[in-house]
Amino acid sequence: MSRELAMMKCVVPLQGGPMTSQEIEDHLKKVQGWSLQGGAIEKTFSFANYHETMAFVNALAWIAHGQDHHPDLAVSYDRCVVRFNTHSVGGISINDFICAAKADALLQP
Repeated sequence: MSRELAMMKCVVPLQGGPMTSQEIEDHLKKVQGWSLQGGAIEKTFSFANYHETMAFVNALAWIAHGQDHHPDLAVSYDRCVVRFNTHSVGGISINDFICAAKADALLQP
């Protein structure tokens, strides 16, 4: 299911408000390892070293730029915490899940 999300393109500008709790719960089942944390969806990606971490961050930045939907990132030596929410709707939107799936796809063979 996350593959279907990864093939989608973010909707800009978004119409309407944030997803409901039920919609968020349903979509979290489609993206492995993501969870709801403080009004955003979040996942920690782990790597062997700083070089791999930065390669992931740079690839994710390129995707975010192309989708016009940018995450909050916390980067350290061997991990990156990625958080998505949609400020323009005041919560979580389909765009967050599209970008989450695209982030996951970076690490799939």
